[in-house]
Amino acid sequence: MSQLLIKNIKQLVQVRPVSPLLLKGAAMQELPILENAWLHIVNDTIAAFGEMDTCPDLAVETIDAAGKLVFPAWCDSHTHIVYAGSRESEFADKIHGLSYEEIAQKGGGILNSAKRLQETSEDELYLQAKRRANEIITYGTGAVEIKSGYGLTLLDELKMLRVIKRLQAETPLTIKATFLGAHAIPQEYKSNRSAYIDLILNEMLPQVAAENLADFCDVFCDKGFFTVDETDKILEKAASLGIRAKIHANELDYSGGIQVGVKHNALSVDHLEYTGEEEMEVLLNSSTMPTLLPSTAFFLRIKNPPAREMLSAGLPLALATDYNPGSSPSGNMQFVLSLACINLRMTPEEAINAATINSAYAMGISETHGSITVGKKANLFITQAISGYAFLPYSFGANLTETTILNGKIV
Repeated sequence: MSQLLIKNIKQLVQVRPVSPLLLKGAAMQELPILENAWLHIVNDTIAAFGEMDTCPDLAVETIDAAGKLVFPAWCDSHTHIVYAGSRESEFADKIHGLSYEEIAQKGGGILNSAKRLQETSEDELYLQAKRRANEIITYGTGAVEIKSGYGLTLLDELKMLRVIKRLQAETPLTIKATFLGAHAIPQEYKSNRSAYIDLILNEMLPQVAAENLADFCDVFCDKGFFTVDETDKILEKAASLGIRAKIHANELDYSGGIQVGVKHNALSVDHLEYTGEEEMEVLLNSSTMPTLLPSTAFFLRIKNPPAREMLSAGLPLALATDYNPGSSPSGNMQFVLSLACINLRMTPEEAINAATINSAYAMGISETHGSITVGKKANLFITQAISGYAFLPYSFGANLTETTILNGKIV
């Protein structure tokens, strides 16, 4: 049995004796903390915590966190960290005024990443992805969802998903895998879209299910990518194979992606820059988590999602990085919190709730992750000495994580 005691914690953040599965609307303003606290970990589980005047005298490994804060590790519920190489040449295209769609139309974007990935071995792909996995741990991330979608052939989509499975086995992160064969239409299918949809339906999804390679199925349902009808067919097939839906929706326009996601009981619908009253009403009557990716809007210089309106309507919100080579080449969840506060006008309390409890829900792990609760997974991070939890999003760009603890062990 391994044990770890953290004592003299200035603020133990997101303390929930009984943790809700998610938080909505005004409840997202509430962030319970414990001042001058201790926390006891046994094996990979939070065993107990309390105020320092009740701290047990244990002969176990001990961390003195005087002046420091302890948070539940971030849950990054939307990433694409399995990719080959980078796309900084398109960064210059964006500076020169080309839009996301224009870059895609000239063979860039997702198709550029697909070409590179198809030319990269599985072992090399794993090594690149593992470096990114280790990087996000240093920012305090303990759980991450990773999508395929840069393969766009049966063999290469399976290659990506096998890399994700290897990361699950060989890193301390909690990882969920998502099949995203419907990320873009490959060049060779441009004049025959239905043939590629048939490939997804009749070959890719059945093989993914047979090898048990994906927890979720995602579709990029948006202007210039996949239509509502195409999305409907793909998610229906996924559901028949026991794979739950997630959706890229409404990043580029009012696409109908939110509505079709809710129709298929999607665990989350993500991006949501274009969200109006109709979309909010549909979400309010669902169990689907709206997930915002503010670093994507920042990097692409597109409109921000209406976070304040969504919260005022009583919706829950989650936050994620969208870490990918084209539209959000960063896995820094601390910076995502800063953008949520600065650009989306979320409060620090709302942003922290969105990046812990609600993003855990968006991964299907809120019963075990996302809060300081006895019995939950001991996935935590300890900050440097800082004044309080609001300093973390305030100090944008800085990495304030000093120690990350995953599965009860210092990483």
